[in-house]
Amino acid sequence: MRSGWTFGFVLAGAGLLAALPAPGQPDTSAQRDAADGVERHVVRIVVDGAISPASAEFIQKAIDEAGETGAEALVILLDTPGGLVESTRVIVQSMMASRVPIVVYVAPSGARAGSAGVFLTLAAHVAAMAPGTNIGAATPISMGGGGLPGGPAPADSAIDETGGGDPLERKILNDTVAFIRTIAERRGRNADWAEKAVTEAVSVTETAALEQNVVDLVAPTLPALLEEIDGREVELVDRRAVLRTAGAEVRTLEKGLRFKILDTIANPNIAFILMMIGIYGIFFELMNPGAILPGVVGGISLLLAFFALQALPVNYAGVLLILFSLILFIAEVKVVSHGLLTVGGVVAFVLGATMLFDSPGSLMRVSWSVIIPAALLTAGFFAIVMGLAWRAWKAKPTTGREALVGERGVVRRRIDPEGQVMVHGELWRARAEEVFDPGESVEVVGVEGLTLEVRRF
Repeated sequence: MRSGWTFGFVLAGAGLLAALPAPGQPDTSAQRDAADGVERHVVRIVVDGAISPASAEFIQKAIDEAGETGAEALVILLDTPGGLVESTRVIVQSMMASRVPIVVYVAPSGARAGSAGVFLTLAAHVAAMAPGTNIGAATPISMGGGGLPGGPAPADSAIDETGGGDPLERKILNDTVAFIRTIAERRGRNADWAEKAVTEAVSVTETAALEQNVVDLVAPTLPALLEEIDGREVELVDRRAVLRTAGAEVRTLEKGLRFKILDTIANPNIAFILMMIGIYGIFFELMNPGAILPGVVGGISLLLAFFALQALPVNYAGVLLILFSLILFIAEVKVVSHGLLTVGGVVAFVLGATMLFDSPGSLMRVSWSVIIPAALLTAGFFAIVMGLAWRAWKAKPTTGREALVGERGVVRRRIDPEGQVMVHGELWRARAEEVFDPGESVEVVGVEGLTLEVRRF
């Protein structure tokens, strides 16, 4: 009996030893969760193109989704040339207040985190880059439009050693420097480099970024990244969390139809084109009631344009200038100005298009390759099509009683003061203030009922 109990204890001890990890093999989070029956996952989203209100809304939704589903982390695959400052601030605020660890991964190879992308990368709990990527050039574009998006500020807009330069541009630059230094210091990254990215538009490769403590690591693939950050401790807004990402399921959050539409039409060029199509469509419908198709297309285009404009920094002075240009084009058709109204309309149209979006960078402005053809098309439309319509409206009627006025006729029965005349091969009763004999030519000057008023031709 005693030997049986001893044998049982030996078997139990052997099973316990078998369950323990072997020497030199640490207990991974995957093993722990497998033992606990917990399924771990991370949420993955792709943010490419310019940072816009649509991007900000999508990232905020992804943060909420990751929190609601209990994700280990939200991974943002980033590839952007820059974008709107206000949208960038909204995203950074959401990242700073996130209760879910956020990993920004500049990928794939060839991607960049330019301008606004620098702020997003620095604001992440974990910042990573793929081989062959770069980060930097976060200088705010001057209000005068100098420089390139994400490029160095023009010489007259930079702060010189004596504190010169335009006050507004110094204010924007100083505010941006303070903003990016705050982010870098909060995340324990190189704040001096971050400042230079704004003031000097410096840009570095992934290797230099890692050496200068701009990012935390370089990883060739997303699975390799998740393996490498496993066990890393990050500081959230309300607690410290240990990442358990090794072997975690990657759930990709795709942009819904609404986000895809908004992301597409939130392009200033697309929004501008939609607005012009809407104006043309409504105008055609008003000129040709019952055509239906122009009105339907114009109405849909205008609604989409308004939907896009709510997500863009619209300058209403630009909208008013475009509407004023259309008024000038219409006036040119009815007023003899020898082309002055058309010239004024083109100038107002171009100025309105360039001012339509209140953004200092060219990423959120209407391209000249769109403005010039649109201006020429609009001027040509009103000069040719509206001109033809106006002449047709002013032209003499060719049918009905109104068409008889001004026509010639031949007297068939003596007019004294009434008689008969032949006009257009038809006999009409005629009346005149003088006497006409048969065979004389007359001109119709009026129609009263079925009687023509004529005079000597």
